[in-house]
Amino acid sequence: MGVYKFECNQKSKGGVNIARRKINTTKLQILKVATEKFMTVGYSSTTLKMIGDELDTSSGHVGFYFPSKDDMLAVLVRMLCDFQWKMIKEEANDGTSALLAICFELMTIASACEENEVAKDFFISAYQSKKCLEIIHQNDVARAKEVFAEYCSDWNDEKFEGAEILVAGIEYATLNASGDSVSLETRITGALNTILNIYNVPEEIRKVKTEKVLAMNYRLIGKRIFGEFKEYVAKMNELAYEEKLKGN
Repeated sequence: MGVYKFECNQKSKGGVNIARRKINTTKLQILKVATEKFMTVGYSSTTLKMIGDELDTSSGHVGFYFPSKDDMLAVLVRMLCDFQWKMIKEEANDGTSALLAICFELMTIASACEENEVAKDFFISAYQSKKCLEIIHQNDVARAKEVFAEYCSDWNDEKFEGAEILVAGIEYATLNASGDSVSLETRITGALNTILNIYNVPEEIRKVKTEKVLAMNYRLIGKRIFGEFKEYVAKMNELAYEEKLKGN
């Protein structure tokens, strides 16, 4: 009797594991299609029905795994944060300071938004989402503590938190503004100067970093970096799906 119970329990556990794996792979399939749509036709233009049609299922089935597009966008924003950390580390390995890398990052995002409506829709939607903005906020606070440590040595967590609330507002305004009203160069210059000033970066250093950023072909770089982010998302989705298929 004890052996029979053990065998039943093992079969039951096996069934649970298979079911759990199926749920995970289905979520990843949905996420893969959703992120592809977000990065090609745009977040705002993508509907749950479009995602379901791609997978030959209903929007209700998609909604069972992800109640809203916002939930899928949040996963994509987490990927963005990982991608940004990766970029900063790569820049550091090439001899670029973390401070300049942060400036470079804002420049590339602003440029991508200026050149690509899909990119702009993605970034603006992320900043307008409470869930996504919280992810961005946590990520940026952690980076600010690392990048601006020498200029804010007497700051506590609360001060970094407050500073990043201001920075998020500046970033959103920079990305959301139109080139018809204020030029991209003016927006990048103003945003970098204000953000670096918030973190007590001396004026001369602010000027040098901003000039270095503006000396780059930032429009071309913005297009390239957004393309690399799309490739990164596709790669991460594929790796996650393969891992789940293996049962990891």
